[in-house]
Amino acid sequence: MIAVDTMEIPDSADFVIIGGGVMGASIAYHLAKRGQKKILLLEKEEFFGQGATGRCAGGIRYQFATEVNIQLSMESLPMLERFESEIGQAIGYNPCGYLFLLSNPEDERVFKKNIALQRDLGIDTIWLEGNEIRKMLPEMNLDDITCGTIHYEDGIADPNSVVMGYIQAGQKLGVNALTGAEVTGIEADSGRIREIQTSLGTVKTGTVINAAGPW
Repeated sequence: MIAVDTMEIPDSADFVIIGGGVMGASIAYHLAKRGQKKILLLEKEEFFGQGATGRCAGGIRYQFATEVNIQLSMESLPMLERFESEIGQAIGYNPCGYLFLLSNPEDERVFKKNIALQRDLGIDTIWLEGNEIRKMLPEMNLDDITCGTIHYEDGIADPNSVVMGYIQAGQKLGVNALTGAEVTGIEADSGRIREIQTSLGTVKTGTVINAAGPW
């Protein structure tokens, strides 16, 4: 986990990002990389990355069922591949491949639809018949498996290292990243955000990005 000494919260910011998990940390870094200034990243917990990021297994994949998730993967997986060279932080990136095993006709129908969408978007997921899978994994009892899909560039990475890398790289670019800073309210006037209230004080801003996640 990554802790940052609690600093005095600024009076104003151009961007306030709520949530210091992988999404918030990535947003802060990429805004700063594009030349934006006065970026404030707020995490209510003592450490960054304790919400959804801290609860995930670190799986990364192209094999999704919706266009938006596939497009996000097409942007994010190449970033993770070059993460260490760009950010300077090792993240245990391992494109070991994801193999999905199917054993009933309904799953087969759904995955055929998914793989068609993936291929339409340029993702080369491979369809495998049951016998092909059994040849790949002879040491496993897969008699009930009828088919499956695999993409060899799917894999795993360490979520905590990704967060740590983004936070530290963002700070070098001027991001103000604070822990122990819970957002308690947002004030708007005529449909526009004017300020946020936090446990550390009030911040005037016109842009708030909610990356707080389900927790």
